[in-house]
Amino acid sequence: MNRPPFDPARVLGVVGRSGSGKTTLLEYLVATLAGRGWKVNVIKHSHHDLELEPPGKDSARLRHAGAAEVMVASPFRFAIVHELRGATEPGLDEQIARLAPADLTLVEGFKAWPIDKLEIHRGVGDKGPLYPTDPHIVAVASTLARPEDLRDTVAWLDLDDHAAVLDWLVKKIPPPASSSGHALP
Repeated sequence: MNRPPFDPARVLGVVGRSGSGKTTLLEYLVATLAGRGWKVNVIKHSHHDLELEPPGKDSARLRHAGAAEVMVASPFRFAIVHELRGATEPGLDEQIARLAPADLTLVEGFKAWPIDKLEIHRGVGDKGPLYPTDPHIVAVASTLARPEDLRDTVAWLDLDDHAAVLDWLVKKIPPPASSSGHALP
């Protein structure tokens, strides 16, 4: 694959503590944007081992036998399972390069990667928010009031108003470049 580097204006990280509501908000954003003609990719990072196929299935058996990649294809979808076999985990830029071009790529995880991020913060748990120490957080969607000491460059959004978060996102991301040519209101 020899694609140009990804366009950071079309990539947004979504970060937050476990249980904060990241996936719920992502579902809304993806469904609404896709319904309006945007092509949206999602990268979900996990620190755990991924078991994507049932043990004993042909694809799993072939992967365990030593295949570098196994593609499972059907009339409905396909998946490629690539074994790292001790190699270094690819960076976010490499993972994005594996995806088809999109109007927007939403990334859950890869917290340390220097991309613009939307933090989901409910004030739950004792670890506190991420925005005070992460200069790449450009917005926070929260159920809490905006703190007085928040950087001026950080937007404070109402997490309970998903449409307002979507409006912020649509203003931030360039209009879709996809062949559909749909412009969002």
